[in-house]
Amino acid sequence: MTTIPLTKRGAEKLKEELHRLKTVERHAVIQAIAEARAQGDLSENAEYDAAKDKQGFIEGRILELEGKLAAAQIIDPAVLDAGGRVVFGATVDLEDEDSGAKVTYQIVGDDEADLKLGLISVSSPIARALIGKEAGDVAEVQAPGGKRSYEIIDVRYL
Repeated sequence: MTTIPLTKRGAEKLKEELHRLKTVERHAVIQAIAEARAQGDLSENAEYDAAKDKQGFIEGRILELEGKLAAAQIIDPAVLDAGGRVVFGATVDLEDEDSGAKVTYQIVGDDEADLKLGLISVSSPIARALIGKEAGDVAEVQAPGGKRSYEIIDVRYL
């Protein structure tokens, strides 16, 4: 089984979602199924069908989360010492060489990625271009709008 890299924060979020699904959502959908079943004829009962569909989704998501957490390699960026190189979990300050715009990204697992929060997936083109580089290096990224060049200003492990 391949390991799935997750930051400590990302693993906690998945554990919280799993706990919520098992303790709240699962019980709510069981109650909804019971109420729909009490209404009589199940062959034409839309509420019953919807509740069963939701139950299937919840159970599938629980299995998915349990699998991901079982295969997770949890990495705490605060204890990393990569000698200033960009690695999984690193926070990187970049400057676009064309526009001069500055951005900060943290390289995280696929399930944690959220560009609005500055969290980019380790499998994204920009993260793949950054991995292994150090402050002062230039990363070439093939973006949908063409090739972009970013200078790495700083690499931190937060």
